[in-house]
Amino acid sequence: MTAGALQRAIRRAGQRTAVERCGMCAGTVNPEHRHVWDEQDGELLCACTPCSLLFERDAAGAGRYQLVPARGRRLTGPPAGELGVPVGLVFFVKQRDGRVLGHYPSPLGTTESEIDAGAWRTVEARSPALAELKPRVEALLVWTGTPHSGGAQQWVVPVDDCFRLVALIRRHWTGMSGGSAVWRAIAGFFDDLGRRHGRPSGND
Repeated sequence: MTAGALQRAIRRAGQRTAVERCGMCAGTVNPEHRHVWDEQDGELLCACTPCSLLFERDAAGAGRYQLVPARGRRLTGPPAGELGVPVGLVFFVKQRDGRVLGHYPSPLGTTESEIDAGAWRTVEARSPALAELKPRVEALLVWTGTPHSGGAQQWVVPVDDCFRLVALIRRHWTGMSGGSAVWRAIAGFFDDLGRRHGRPSGND
């Protein structure tokens, strides 16, 4: 996932139209629709229910299209600090060649950097959930939290959740530090993850 492709996906995640349409068949989609990652164009495409069912089979994508998972899960570890994360909000996406890119949200989009391969292998060896992370379409999302948010949180989530988070930050950020509205919005986003994806997993 290149930086340019990620920025395009974030813009799409932040756009709301009166009628959203499937990127595969142009049919209308419901508000809770799935997404498909277009490897060739680096785009996140909306997918109607029939197309989502079609792409449940990996072979249907012919190496170009990959269905983004619908479910995420909260992890209780390992500590993301072992990855040398310099900021309090980041998501990690595994590439098809095995590299892992860290994406750091900001009001301008994201800053991207490659994670040290040895550090990732060390953390991955302690976490079956990370070893099974699907390239391109799942992410490890880490937030160190605030004193009122219940502490640090680590999630394996569908990558479109991360795009929505970045779009939310861009929409609510004000001034130099973001303002109180953006931090409330981030806390609300993580509360919503808990409602949609369930309780922490002990097998992480």
